[in-house]
Amino acid sequence: MPKKRLKLTFATSDYDHVRDLTLGPIEPEGIDLIAMTVQIEEMFYRFINFEEYDISEISSGKYTSMISQGDDRFVGLPIFPSRVHRQSSLYISADSVVKRAEDLAGKKIGIPEWGQSASVYSRGWLQHDIGIPLKDIEWHQAGVNQPGRKEKVALKLPEGVKLIPRLDKSLTELLLEGGIDAILTAHPPELVEQGDPRIVRLYKDYQRVEKEYYEKTGIWPIMHLYAIRREVFEADPWVAQNMVKAFTEAKNRSLERMLDITACRAPIAWVYNAAAEARDLFGDDFYPYGIEPNRKTLEAFLLYGYEQGLFHRHLTPEEMFPEEVQSEFRV
Repeated sequence: MPKKRLKLTFATSDYDHVRDLTLGPIEPEGIDLIAMTVQIEEMFYRFINFEEYDISEISSGKYTSMISQGDDRFVGLPIFPSRVHRQSSLYISADSVVKRAEDLAGKKIGIPEWGQSASVYSRGWLQHDIGIPLKDIEWHQAGVNQPGRKEKVALKLPEGVKLIPRLDKSLTELLLEGGIDAILTAHPPELVEQGDPRIVRLYKDYQRVEKEYYEKTGIWPIMHLYAIRREVFEADPWVAQNMVKAFTEAKNRSLERMLDITACRAPIAWVYNAAAEARDLFGDDFYPYGIEPNRKTLEAFLLYGYEQGLFHRHLTPEEMFPEEVQSEFRV
């Protein structure tokens, strides 16, 4: 009689590099996944607050902040479905006196949340590479498009850092009214997406800036990872490695599709050329999972988050993940 497979719920964004797992043909060994594609902010809210899913995508910033404070309800996997360079995340008014990142010293910057992973990397870049101490900026926290957004994790801000919650207005309103000088956000303001000329990126040629930053630092910012409810992991520890193997296989198949010049696998001209350029820059595995290939990025992230008061102690990458997924067997 065949053994019964473990049935687990799984929440994720809709990524090409995860789709072979959510829709098939890849099946994690011993597991029947009930996969759901959920909007990111809703998914994080439901997983962190109510643990509605057995396995879920989660903000790397919020997850790491939780474990730094002793909240071990989730067990992280070194699988990073979303990573984005963040020099593209700074927005200013079209008539701003700010022309480059160095001009932000002494200015007011709006952020949706201090704990947003994108903000951790961006503030680290401003402090370590541009040379602006965090206390030399007045930080304003609010929703990008709507007022009322609040921080989701407890903060331990460094001495002298000023963070002002703004529940009355959105960051877009504040920027257009002159209440702040820039917005630092992972998701562009709606007005930018609609083509409103009043708000622009600080760096129009952000790809060049971000490539130069990577070549200088080796940091490729990680936004999200996947985590398992601890109750599930402790009952069946093998779930972690089996999921890592399935995630990795789905990603590898996606990279092969992107490099296929015989057929366009995404509705974008020359997508295979962009994939080949990424391979030249990042290496043969140009979207790596695991600790070691991402150590430089993870160590920078853990340092920045600790310096910024988001992480309450200075963690190592190994403390983010269980021992079962920190290495792989070789034949």
